Amino acid sequence: MLEIGAVIDGKYRILSKIGQGGMSTVYLAINEKANKPWAVKEVRKDGVRNFEVVRQSLIVEMNLLKKLNHKNLPSIVDIIDRDDNFLIVMDYIEGVTLERIVNEYGPQKQEDVVNWAVQLCDVLQYLHTREPSIVYRDMKPSNVMLRYDGSVVLIDFGTAREYKSRADGDTFCLGTQGFAAPEQFGGQGQTDARTDIYCLGATMYHLLTGHNPSEPPYEMYPVTHWNAALSGGLEGIILKCTQKNPEDRFQTAEELMDALQNYKDLDAPRIRRYKKIVAAFSILACLAAACGVLSAGTYSCAKEQQKKEYEYLVDSAQKAGRKEDKRAYYLDAVETDSSRAEAYEGLIDDFMEDGIFSEEEEKTLLHLNVSTQKYFQNLEQASRQEYADLCFRIGNAYWFYYEHQESRQSTAVPWFTTAAAYYQHAEGKEQERQRCSLYIEIGSFYKKIVTAQVEGTDEGMYGAYWRNLMELKHMNDIAPDRDLITLRLYGEIIIRSMEYARYLKEDGIAGEEIAAVYDEIAVQIDVMKENAPDKVCEEIDKLCAQMRQAETMLRSSYQEER
Repeated sequence: MLEIGAVIDGKYRILSKIGQGGMSTVYLAINEKANKPWAVKEVRKDGVRNFEVVRQSLIVEMNLLKKLNHKNLPSIVDIIDRDDNFLIVMDYIEGVTLERIVNEYGPQKQEDVVNWAVQLCDVLQYLHTREPSIVYRDMKPSNVMLRYDGSVVLIDFGTAREYKSRADGDTFCLGTQGFAAPEQFGGQGQTDARTDIYCLGATMYHLLTGHNPSEPPYEMYPVTHWNAALSGGLEGIILKCTQKNPEDRFQTAEELMDALQNYKDLDAPRIRRYKKIVAAFSILACLAAACGVLSAGTYSCAKEQQKKEYEYLVDSAQKAGRKEDKRAYYLDAVETDSSRAEAYEGLIDDFMEDGIFSEEEEKTLLHLNVSTQKYFQNLEQASRQEYADLCFRIGNAYWFYYEHQESRQSTAVPWFTTAAAYYQHAEGKEQERQRCSLYIEIGSFYKKIVTAQVEGTDEGMYGAYWRNLMELKHMNDIAPDRDLITLRLYGEIIIRSMEYARYLKEDGIAGEEIAAVYDEIAVQIDVMKENAPDKVCEEIDKLCAQMRQAETMLRSSYQEER
């Protein structure tokens, strides 16, 4: 295994292990010259039978994949063949695997599964139409990453191969039992695009039912066997994907994508209704105008009922006395209409109410897939602005409330980045856009500073960081956010000025300037303490203790008495 802290190929420093599979281990690394994170996949030669076959396959396929460019694929930038292992350097994807999501939350909503599958069809179609065609061969939930923006990325190309039109069969069996197509185990022809369609069908089965086909009972039943409420049309699609004979499956990823996008039209009741409509077409033609008016009225009535139901649930949540009831009402509201922001915002406020955004609450947020822009991207500009406001709130929740303090800023920055993009052309949102930009700049500083210190390239970074922090404080003083955010912003200023005092001095930040900021904070928290709730008072007492310690450190670093 690679050692943490080791430098690979003179430029990739290994930071931590982030995953492990049957054939490989994946590490987070940083290119210390470019200050960019990468994922390094290690395949050890002493842990794989017939490694020479695997090595040759990986070299050919990785060199081919380096030329690919698709939004749902990681970029592969380097291949390193060493004595004891084989290393592949690729994009580091921030997110969680679909395997983790289904393991932690159970069966997923069929709408989400279809959305993910459509994206995977798009990338498979891209791979299959290369010259020569590339067959992925190991589609499964653990090889699909869900980004925080709702898009999916296909990772781990250790089993991908070039399709050879003249070959009778594969020379080496690769794939995951339960998800792999029959032809992947030899004797039934070589793998091709239809192999990936089988694997995607098995993946959808796992995500929809929560039952792993590689575990007992080792069989894929119709999905309605596990949940009668699932779509019969979607069930038929999965059954067709997972036929043993490739000729009986969808023949292309594009064909499968089209079926998925119209799966509701394949539901048995809809088909029967359609046949009745065709049989009675002549009668309906005479009543077309009347039916049109009736349909419009019915649709309008349904939309109005949905609106009332949503508003009732949000109102009930706001009035609920128990936290559990409040959260349940908000979740029901999201289920009723996922395109409106009020329930999401109420849920985020509920998460932050106790001063901690917990890991359990984060799981609820990820389960809602709130970041998926499909809910807002086709709506009017006002709804897009609501989405920006929501991303801004979630960014604040991570930055100031997330219980894992070491990853607060890194997790918050993508949300602020999305919010800033939507605020870019929004009227009256200049302040919010500027705040997002400052959070992004400060987050970038935290991400780069350790590497810069090691390389000795950190000169000037602390001064720029301090000015950004002061601008953020200035904006918050003019238009304060909630008290806990203000206090935690002050706490960040105090802790960081203490931590970086010597470097701030070297970058030209005077001790008197920092002391003056301390005085401003002291005045402000005295005002805040009046009639403040217990939670705020506790935070203020903690902040005062930190400030006393910081003042001592400041005098020592600047060698002057305040």
